[in-house]
Amino acid sequence: MAQRQAEMLEDKDEHHVSNDLSIEIEEPKVDLDKISAQSLRLLRSLLSLIYLFILSWLFSDFYQATSLLEGVTLWDVTNTINGIEELHTITLQSVLLAVFAFGLTVILARDLPGAMELLILQHLDLSPGTGYAITSVTRYLAIFIGIIVGSALIGFDWSKMQWLVAALGVGIGFGMQEIFANFISGLIILFEKPIRIGDTVTIRELTGVVAKIKTRATTIVDWDRKEVIVPNKAFVTEQFINWSLSDAITRVNLSINVKFKADPELVTQLLFEAAEECELVLDNPAPEVFFLGLTANCQQFELRAYAAETGHRLSLTHDLHCRIKNKFIKNHIDIASPQLEVTMKGQQYHPTSGK
Repeated sequence: MAQRQAEMLEDKDEHHVSNDLSIEIEEPKVDLDKISAQSLRLLRSLLSLIYLFILSWLFSDFYQATSLLEGVTLWDVTNTINGIEELHTITLQSVLLAVFAFGLTVILARDLPGAMELLILQHLDLSPGTGYAITSVTRYLAIFIGIIVGSALIGFDWSKMQWLVAALGVGIGFGMQEIFANFISGLIILFEKPIRIGDTVTIRELTGVVAKIKTRATTIVDWDRKEVIVPNKAFVTEQFINWSLSDAITRVNLSINVKFKADPELVTQLLFEAAEECELVLDNPAPEVFFLGLTANCQQFELRAYAAETGHRLSLTHDLHCRIKNKFIKNHIDIASPQLEVTMKGQQYHPTSGK
């Protein structure tokens, strides 16, 4: 008999697990092969640079060749410094250094995130979103600095590009406003972490599990397993619910109306028993039953039970409804049904008319 009960409990646990929503989320995983390849490429590039510097130190002829390149003038540029125009000569050496700066920028933007992940980030206690944010910002800084340094070597004067900056500002204000806002919002989400991969959120009419967080948009998988792309700006500027930000426990409220003649103490006892027998209901916080009120036709009760996570809400509700129904049937407690009173007014009798 005990073995049979254990088998029934085991089958019941499997039934609950199969009913729960299990959405596969794409958690950022460390690709060791990719990181190793990036680190090796970066290491080869650094070794090549060291090798070139050693050669330049050992062979004095290299300096002479460099001085010859410096003597080859390609074009002249005029820069304004403190209101005074100065003429600068762009030599072949400056162009080669600019090419070298741009090439180094490409190498750093491509391989530096992998090297940081392998050498630094994996040794720190960081969430996947924080690591992604750090590597993304590092890549953008490397590209920005490389462009500034390389353009300065070939004589590009950013002060003369005020009209371009103004036009770009107008373009961002009209055409690229949403893209820029979503990009900044993505960085805010990655650093502040109001949502994380695996969280259950509700925004507008959408409820689901966060599967991906990118710099422009966030992917949410809803209960129908549809992947919905939500712009990051919505999570920064709008109000939303994160069901599992700091605590995944959620409460389920069931409203039960029984007939007016039912014993309220018996109803309360049966509701508590149903909650205690349900394995998905948590003991802490404990379930609660309240007698909310009386109407002309029924007594209003509310059962409040707590589930460990949002995915258990439907299974818990289903189990409680089945148990409550069975207990009410055994104890002859009827659910109150809406009643409608109809008053019929007859015609007045007149003796003279015979009607």
